[in-house]
This record gives sequence, C-alpha cells and structure tokens, in this order.
Amino acid sequence: MTYECFDVSVENGIAHIQMSRPDKRNNMNRAFWRELPQVVDKIDAEAQARVIVLSSMGPHFCGGIDVSMFGPSDEKVSDAPLPAHHVKRQKGLKFLDTVKSMQDSLSVLEQSRLPVLVAIQGGCIGGGVDLVTACDVRYATRDAFITIYETKIGMTADVGTFPRLVKLIPEGVVRELAYTGRRMLAEEAANVGLINRVFDTQEAMLEGVMEVAREIAANAPLAVHGCKRAITYARDHTTQEGLDWIGLWNASMLHPEEIMEAMNARTQNRTPDFTDLPKRKIS
Repeated sequence: MTYECFDVSVENGIAHIQMSRPDKRNNMNRAFWRELPQVVDKIDAEAQARVIVLSSMGPHFCGGIDVSMFGPSDEKVSDAPLPAHHVKRQKGLKFLDTVKSMQDSLSVLEQSRLPVLVAIQGGCIGGGVDLVTACDVRYATRDAFITIYETKIGMTADVGTFPRLVKLIPEGVVRELAYTGRRMLAEEAANVGLINRVFDTQEAMLEGVMEVAREIAANAPLAVHGCKRAITYARDHTTQEGLDWIGLWNASMLHPEEIMEAMNARTQNRTPDFTDLPKRKIS
C-alpha cells in the first residue's frame, strides 16, 4: 500500500516508518493525520513486526502542523448551509472534534502493542514535539532541536505535548520551554532525559537506532508488550496500583514456555523461537 506522507518497510521484525515529504519539512498535513494511525494499526493488527522505528527524510524531522490545516476543509459536510449565527455557535465544538481526532492519531503510537523508537534530526517543531513524546524512546542527531513553537504563533499546544512532556522531564523545564517557545538543542534534551542518545550524523543515528531495534526484536514479543503496558500503566497510576496491576498481568499472561525457550536457546547457542503477538482486528 502506498501513502502520501510515509514510506513503510518491514524487515527482520522491524517496521520502518519514514515521513517522506522532505520538501515540505515533513509538515503534518491532512493526509498525515489520516495515514499515521492506518500505518501503525496495520503493522500492529497484522503482527507484521516486533518493533517500529519512526524517522523522516531530509534535513528536518518535522516542521509541525501544515498551515493548510487551519484553512477551510474541502470535505462536503452538508447540502444546506447553516445560518452564520449557527456556524459561530458550533465553532468551538467543531474545533474540539478536530483536536480530539488529531490527538487520537498520535496516541496510536502510545497504544500500539509494539515499542516505537523515533529518530530525530534537525528541527522538531510544534506538532513534531507532540509526535515524538507519544513514542517510547527518542534518539537525535547533534544538530536536532525541539521547540514548542505554538506559543510563538499565539496558541497553546493541544495535541499531546503537555500531558506527556511533563511526565518525561522536570516540570520547570517544560514550563520554560512552553512559556518561551525557545529551541532546546539535542544535548540539553539528553541531559534532562528527553533524548536517550545523541549521534553526530543522521546516518549514524539510524544505524544506532536500528541496532537497538534489532536487540528488541530478538526478545520475546509477549514479554516486550507486557513491559510497554506495565510501564505506561505505572506512569499513570500510584506505585501500589502498579504493583497490583503487574501481579495480575503476570498471573494471567506469564508464559513458562517462553521462559524455557529463552533458557534452552541460550544453552544451545541458537536463536530462540518466541511466539509473535497474535493478530487482532483493526478498530
């Protein structure tokens, strides 16, 4: 299947999703918001891979939301136009519906059963920050930077930056970035824990990220999925709730056969034959 905004390949248990509009700085246009959940859901539902790598083509990772998103939609909503005063009254709810749809498009990364690693080069601007904070692990080139640019254009970021970023780095740092809209360079982002590792070049970054992806893909998919679920749950709940949850999870999801396979494979110096995630219906 071909997409307007993405190139997708799957090899050796690794799905590589590349944003493919470098001439537009990989801006997030209408097609982007429609296609991203389609791509991720298809890979997940069909159990095509064990890990996802998200990257982009060109000198910049993502220039943020395409300005065309703020223009009139070309979709036909109704044959009978509403009176102006009714249109005005509906404006807030329509905007909320649009924002909720965009939030859901990025949340698919967090909700996927597969770990999502993201490789960032150059600018990661506005909506790009919403995007990378929804991923599991972030890597960057030395020239990369993030900026909550929405503040600079008179709006408050609303697609996912604040609910997630405040759980990734200190609150005071989030507030400074939000209030100023300044650029945070890769080294600083790594120092506060937002970026896992910084690379000198985009080529070195992709090679390094793929190496991490290969290591993840070599592990038991059921166990890795359990780790992702447990970490996300623990992030959003109290310590005791997290302890209770993981106990119940392993009471129903722990597979002694997978443990024995891992031990036997190590003893026999062979690649373990782990069970892949089951296929599921696309919602």
